[in-house]
Amino acid sequence: MHVSIDTSDFKVTGKSKLKLEEQKTKVKDFYRSKSEYKELLSEFQDEINELQRMMYAHDRYSMLLVFQAMDAAGKDGTIRAIMSGVNAHGIDVHAFKQPSSTELDHDFLWRTTIRLPQRGRIGIFNRSYYEEVLVVRVHPEIIMQSQKLPEQLTQDMSQLWKNRYESIRDYEKHLGHSGTKVVKFFLNLGRDEQRDRFLDRIDEPEKNWKFSEGDVKERKFWDDYQKAYEDAINATATKAAPWYVVPADDKKNMRLIVSQIVLEQLQDLDMKYPEVSDERREELQGYRQRLLDD
Repeated sequence: MHVSIDTSDFKVTGKSKLKLEEQKTKVKDFYRSKSEYKELLSEFQDEINELQRMMYAHDRYSMLLVFQAMDAAGKDGTIRAIMSGVNAHGIDVHAFKQPSSTELDHDFLWRTTIRLPQRGRIGIFNRSYYEEVLVVRVHPEIIMQSQKLPEQLTQDMSQLWKNRYESIRDYEKHLGHSGTKVVKFFLNLGRDEQRDRFLDRIDEPEKNWKFSEGDVKERKFWDDYQKAYEDAINATATKAAPWYVVPADDKKNMRLIVSQIVLEQLQDLDMKYPEVSDERREELQGYRQRLLDD
């Protein structure tokens, strides 16, 4: 069973300007039932796992998957659902929260740079260096209070964001030149759907631990966040490191779309298993016989 998803519908490469308010948060389902969804997701998991095994053996490429979204969009569940079938040796997942004092004493790309995936691995950033042009842009007081930048760099905040966009583009271009494929996801959650998910966290006891009053406070800045995301995506989307704006109101649909994108990006890499020489094959047959004779 295969699902037909045209991922170009969600792809942003910088060729044309994205208007986030025109992007859908829900599209027609790519599954007909819960059982079909599970079957489709399992197929994606198997195919992604096989290609990641090849990536590990080929040992030339790595892949960085960046997940950004408003709170309650489902980043954790999406990462878990898609990568649960991949060998743990082949993936590294990092969730970035409030920077530590040590991290704040470095440039804004430092703490993610030291977590980049090794060759042969898929690295996953649950939030990322993009927080520095999203949360920090919505709350610029963070710059003044904790980031300890030289005063001349903070006098023109508009220029500061432009400089950071430029740094990110250069950073991702450098990663591409080093064999790391960068793929970025914005899980596009609707405001009403976010409210409903917050209510679920309050109403369902087993979800109470997920609720944070800070999430409700941040809803006041919804429009500011949408503007920050739109500007960041438009400023950093490139053909080599595209953004995918994925409708997130339906979690199952979202996971299938993201799975298809990850699979396509892996298939796009020129990978193969290492070839074995005739001499080595002969040696292996000798070892095989010794094992049989044991």
